[in-house]
Amino acid sequence: MEKVTVTALQRMKAEKQIITMLTSYDFPMTRILDAAGVDMLLVGDSVGNVVLGYPNTLPVTMEEMLHHTRAVTRGCTRALVVGDMPFMSYQTGLDDAKRNAGRFLKEAGAEAVKLEGGVTMAGVIRAIVDIDIPVMGHIGLTPQSVHRMGGYKVQGRDEKQRLQLLDDARAVQEAGAFSVVLEGVPSSLAREITNELTIPTIGIGAGIDCDGQVLVLHDLLGMLGTFRPKFVKTYVNLDEIISKAVKQYVDEVRGRTFPDEAHSFK
Repeated sequence: MEKVTVTALQRMKAEKQIITMLTSYDFPMTRILDAAGVDMLLVGDSVGNVVLGYPNTLPVTMEEMLHHTRAVTRGCTRALVVGDMPFMSYQTGLDDAKRNAGRFLKEAGAEAVKLEGGVTMAGVIRAIVDIDIPVMGHIGLTPQSVHRMGGYKVQGRDEKQRLQLLDDARAVQEAGAFSVVLEGVPSSLAREITNELTIPTIGIGAGIDCDGQVLVLHDLLGMLGTFRPKFVKTYVNLDEIISKAVKQYVDEVRGRTFPDEAHSFK
């Protein structure tokens, strides 16, 4: 299959081909997702919640992100790999932002980076794009802003927020981003933004009319317990499947039925 690039994504929007995106954090899972035909793989700072056990994304470091991004790029041949810039890796000045964005490409093999924020981060996006690093924007419910937002709340329901998100979307595009994630916004607003922008919109909790969709892999696979955000569809319950397999292993070992002759050397 043809390698996915930022220019290919632009063409997909123009041709009304839907873009698929998932998070990935390690080599074996990336091999599966890439072979299954996912267009983009986001090494999300959601690794903090779903892999590292942090309460939110804020503690995630650059070194942790680079570590997981390297694992993903080793397992990927077709999908576009996007490294998620963690909290305080780009908010402290343009030099820091450019340096850290560059590390994703130079040290970890990513092909693009993602950062959160609209109007307030337009200058940062532009500075990174100006050194030839593709940038994906992220507006709406931005998890790094959880404390300012007072929790993980849908954004853009009132007129003031709606106008702000429209301004954010325009600012991200004008700054040179190749795409933008719309998270936790009403579907009607996501549709309005998608119709206005010339760059692809990738929705998560933003309805059906975006140019593509993204989910956190562990949500899709049912590996995060019983909590399910409204926008998540769980396609399989791996919690249950893995637990059943491990319990069977424990029972067989304790019952001395494993290893048996078929799994032993003579």
